Amino acid sequence: MAVSSVQILGTGQLLVLSRQLRAASGAPVQRNMARRIRRAAEPLHRDLQNTVRTLPMRSQGRRAGSRGGPSPTTRPFRAAIAAAIRISVRTSSAPGARVFLDKGLLPRDISVGAVQQMNNGRLRHPVFNNRSRWTNQYTPSNWWDQTVRSHTPRMTAEVARVLDDVHRQLS
Repeated sequence: MAVSSVQILGTGQLLVLSRQLRAASGAPVQRNMARRIRRAAEPLHRDLQNTVRTLPMRSQGRRAGSRGGPSPTTRPFRAAIAAAIRISVRTSSAPGARVFLDKGLLPRDISVGAVQQMNNGRLRHPVFNNRSRWTNQYTPSNWWDQTVRSHTPRMTAEVARVLDDVHRQLS
């Protein structure tokens, strides 16, 4: 599973229901459905943000004779990643909820690849942006995937409940 995107889609049933919504009821029922689907995805969104904020990261430590110093940035790394996790809900062409890492909200010096490396358990990066010196930081493996897996059954059940309710309203 890619770190950058999580999608809950009820492929055929959701597409049929979306078309029926546009044809029969219009905006109020669509807004209600979108709001309820978003509400089903919000616990995953919050949990992913909390997980990345509290993710333990340990480093290799300094080598003998190496110097230290203050960080050149005041921006907390994990908080910046947490702020870039977003929810998107669609009720039209590809209906469903998507929890993803928004590249546009990440600072320029943090890439989606860095988050994917963190999910793999090791983040390799230059020391204070010095490309001749590199270091590794270690995190628990598959933290993104485990968080998503723990929420998937609840989200799937909630989206199915929303679809059933809207289907009953249309009948």
